[in-house]
Amino acid sequence: MNYTKMHGAGNGFVLLDNTSSDLSEDACRALAVKLCAYESLDGLIAIVPASDADIGMLFINSDGSVGEMCGNGARCLAKYAVEHGLASDPENIRIKTDAGLVTAKRISGEVYEVRLNDPSVLDPHRHVLLGGQDCDCFYVELGDPGIPHAVVFTETDPHLCTDALRETGRALRHAAEFPRGANVSFVQKTGPDSAKAVTYERGVEDFTLACGTGCGAIACAFAVLSAASPSRITIGMPGGMLQVSLINENGNIRDIRLTGPAVTLGEGETASIS
Repeated sequence: MNYTKMHGAGNGFVLLDNTSSDLSEDACRALAVKLCAYESLDGLIAIVPASDADIGMLFINSDGSVGEMCGNGARCLAKYAVEHGLASDPENIRIKTDAGLVTAKRISGEVYEVRLNDPSVLDPHRHVLLGGQDCDCFYVELGDPGIPHAVVFTETDPHLCTDALRETGRALRHAAEFPRGANVSFVQKTGPDSAKAVTYERGVEDFTLACGTGCGAIACAFAVLSAASPSRITIGMPGGMLQVSLINENGNIRDIRLTGPAVTLGEGETASIS
């Protein structure tokens, strides 16, 4: 079976066309572990049939666990769908995910926008005790069931990705205060509507070059916690820049839109991997 390699701001994926349902979910999970290790990528996207959307998205992390959705992956899938005739309207690409329906559109050849799922849980101050120290996290779940995210603001450059920061990310990711675990984003404000960030991701169990839903969670934190409450922010992640816009009506966050690159890296064949 052929597969396509893509990335969104450095967040790398394997895409498999499984619209004929030849592969079971268990088979896709096994392939995710093998292919992501072989290609040094973060996850596998199996394209599956969807009766009420253009395509369905089964997202599997590099460790074989199934994720609810992936923002950068959804942009890559939208580009793949347009270029392979799986979506008839590049202005309205409908993707069914485990977190709910996601819509996307093409901005240009390698830039796509995806509307992330609205928050189902939003807790501006979820406190976690780490080594006797209180860690104040902005907690949000995007979608239902939601993708869990914890946002932690820091004064230091998170792109340095020190061993200490990695250990903190790992501890928070497994903290009891997050029953389903959490993707943990460390964020440094660089302006009223800009930031630098890095995310320790569930399923990868390390920092990635970018996290799309993590950027959505960061934008929610800016909108709720910042006096300026910006409706659009630019976030620099190690793999590139992502933009997020949203609507904030008295703390009710909706219409979160993530814009950034979707790049095809090449193709491979599963038969060539032992």
